[in-house]
Amino acid sequence: MSGQSPAGVGVTLDAGALIALDKGNGAVRQLILRVARTGEPVVIPATALAQAVRSPERQARLALLLRRVTTEVRPLDRRDAVAVGRLLRESGTSDVVDAHVVVCARRAGQAVLTSDPGDLRRLDPELVLVAV
Repeated sequence: MSGQSPAGVGVTLDAGALIALDKGNGAVRQLILRVARTGEPVVIPATALAQAVRSPERQARLALLLRRVTTEVRPLDRRDAVAVGRLLRESGTSDVVDAHVVVCARRAGQAVLTSDPGDLRRLDPELVLVAV
């Protein structure tokens, strides 16, 4: 893993991090547990969750994460939709899910656990990313 380790302010997860957790990636699981134990939020943009969920009845690790009191699923509401659209325009990119992850992380002041730091870096070169 690269980037700074999330601590003290929670963490935002992209779809790749959720998929890694679902597939049993121990490093991702440990990072999420470490953040959750602090009581800080684990933020999941609803768009990223939609990309990761395929068979919820079989995705026990995701189900456990979603039931944790510190897990917050953030909807793509009007405010975020406008922010996402602006970010896509400014960056010249088109991935709504990645942009929603960036918007959520910025708002929460959090690092992002991601399997694709390059795409997120294009959206926000200053965002703290933890590659998984």
